[in-house]
Amino acid sequence: MKAFKNIISLVIMSFNLVVFAQQTPAPIQNETITISGATAHIGNGTIIKNSIITFENGILIAVADATISKIALKGTIIDATGKHVYPGFIAPNTTLGIVEIDAVRPTRDEDELGEFIPNVRSLIAYNAESKVVESLRPNGVLIAQITPRGGTISGTSSIVQLDAWNWEDAVVKEDDGVHINWPNSYARGRWWLGESSAYKANKNYQEEIENIKSFILNSKTYGKSTPKKINEAFKAMQGLFNGHQKMFVHAQGEKEMIDAVTILKNNGIYNVVVVGAYEAYKISDFLKKNDISVLIQRVHSTPERDDEDYDLPYKLAKLLVDEGILVALQTSGQMEGMNTRNLPFYAGQVAAQGLSKEKALQLITENPAKILGIDANYGTLEIGKSATLFICKGDALDMRTNILSQAFIDGREISLETHQTKLWKRYSEKYSNN
Repeated sequence: MKAFKNIISLVIMSFNLVVFAQQTPAPIQNETITISGATAHIGNGTIIKNSIITFENGILIAVADATISKIALKGTIIDATGKHVYPGFIAPNTTLGIVEIDAVRPTRDEDELGEFIPNVRSLIAYNAESKVVESLRPNGVLIAQITPRGGTISGTSSIVQLDAWNWEDAVVKEDDGVHINWPNSYARGRWWLGESSAYKANKNYQEEIENIKSFILNSKTYGKSTPKKINEAFKAMQGLFNGHQKMFVHAQGEKEMIDAVTILKNNGIYNVVVVGAYEAYKISDFLKKNDISVLIQRVHSTPERDDEDYDLPYKLAKLLVDEGILVALQTSGQMEGMNTRNLPFYAGQVAAQGLSKEKALQLITENPAKILGIDANYGTLEIGKSATLFICKGDALDMRTNILSQAFIDGREISLETHQTKLWKRYSEKYSNN
């Protein structure tokens, strides 16, 4: 009984950590703001070294070079001379806000029971008051795609901005895509059962593929009929057939990616994004021919096989960009919510492999905005788009100089305070007052 009480206490403490996390979200922008003198990184490969950026009502109304433009400074003036301005970074494919503490099961809401559950919506589980969410903003990550996990078809993702009262206020794009975990044709043996760790063929691969094809076909048929009884799973698939949603295929091997793209397109699903894509460099021609964009696996990883280049995960993005494939970075994996804050530094690592800094920047700004279908409003600093941006004291892709002074989401100046910064301030003064 005592052990049970201790477990209950731990669960209650964990929920308390979640509930009392959030600062009050920023109010809507009510005055014009102009940022003057900063080096502006537009997000599409362009730099303006002495910029004027003006926004009102949450929308950019001027992005210009101060050395050649005669645009008047309006409203509240922020002198950012010597600093840098970036569009808010975008984190695709993350369980941010639906997993709080990996080691505490009651705080994990990313996985539901079932194999084919496209009707499970991650958005309604999103916790806008997460301490993990607030920890991303000081690194410039201001938008994220909240993605479910588990099963064959995990569910439906949505895109949110990271300063909100609740999921209704946070949503940027609702139910943007369905996520499918493609079966592996080969897998390592289960060493914990005494099996060899060598790769071996998955004997059930074809059967698993047939199950996927059957579900897709039934969903397509359902959409063309007038059913007497609603099937929520089939209903949730209809956006894939009419082009309103994308299918995000989580696959690593070349065979799996080719099979997935071919089967999905043959069955009427044409908007496909590959997630993970470890062997995508081997089939770049196939991906280009089929107009497939890619969210590559976490950059800070080790090679999967002994005979691969030691730096393959680091340089994968460059290999694909050089082939003309639309690429963005993502951070899925162990403790991915916390690791999402490192997104700009993954881009910095990619830049160290040969991409220019501005090309690397595109992998976390313009490119993910295009892949997620929010590029009309986010991803770059351009007139008419959302004023979702931040001012940084140095290079935002370098952890030594990624020091934000101000950040804005839809023109609202947001707090950069977090649970961690509060603790830092508290303990940094512990001995100074003695």
